[in-house]
Amino acid sequence: MPSSFYLDASALGKRYVPERGTAEMLHLFGRVTPDRFAVLTIGLLEVISIMVRRRNVGTMTPIQFTAGLNQLEIEMFNSPAVDRVEATNLLAVRSVPFIEPYSINSTDAMALCSALDLAARLRASRSDLVMVSSDQRLLRAAKAEGLTTFDPETQSTTDLDALI
Repeated sequence: MPSSFYLDASALGKRYVPERGTAEMLHLFGRVTPDRFAVLTIGLLEVISIMVRRRNVGTMTPIQFTAGLNQLEIEMFNSPAVDRVEATNLLAVRSVPFIEPYSINSTDAMALCSALDLAARLRASRSDLVMVSSDQRLLRAAKAEGLTTFDPETQSTTDLDALI
């Protein structure tokens, strides 16, 4: 079975904000159906924050901002196929043990914990999960926990195709 992809905000933002790694994220979205994407809901808010910062400093025009926000809403917030993982109190508590050993922030710890849960379910059905991120600490933690990873800033579409 094909892999699913857990999209961290640092990578997902590249889908909506042109920067290093955007081509790889566009490639991913062009090759993978929404039912193979998972994202932490609070990560979607991080993507909006990234877009607001870029608009405020002038590296994203108001038209680009509005278009990106609309596309994010359609693809991630409104798509019934995307697996949106809620940042619940239980997930927060279960994520605490990942913060200190990997020196990651709370949101990254919740993303890692929920990605590990999803990977376990997928592996039981003979599939796998790829953590997609440009956050080096999160990538190191995910690798240490046995997840396959992809960094759109440092890896190529050829590398991505091997995972799809």
